[in-house]
Amino acid sequence: MPPSPPLPSAGLGRRLASLLYEGLVLFAVLLIGFWLPQALLLGNGIQFSARQLWLHVFLLLMLYCVWFWINGGQTLPMKTWRLRIVNANGGAIRPTQALLRYLASWPCLLLGGIGILWALIDKDRQFLHDRVAGTRIVQEPANT
Repeated sequence: MPPSPPLPSAGLGRRLASLLYEGLVLFAVLLIGFWLPQALLLGNGIQFSARQLWLHVFLLLMLYCVWFWINGGQTLPMKTWRLRIVNANGGAIRPTQALLRYLASWPCLLLGGIGILWALIDKDRQFLHDRVAGTRIVQEPANT
């Protein structure tokens, strides 16, 4: 059987739509994984500093993103939009790439969305954090 051709890079519109959907899913993740435990702990008199709360958010989102990226290359919104994160050769990304992508996405998103705007000038229309991590987002065919 001949090797399958590489999957095409996903279009910017599709990736942005998936990112919007991802925001809704992340809200639910934070509601369950952050707010609920914090409410229960505060109800029992356990209070955390602002730094500890931000660390909790950072680690919770890291666990969510990195887990899904290294276990199938997709989060739920990415599955819905038939997107997958792959390495430069089209294979599964390594855990270090997933972690680097996550860490790079924070400044890319928080600094005025510079990492998203980067796709407008990038020759392959990739986000800046994908460039940094050596990953790319591809579109899967409709029949998978």
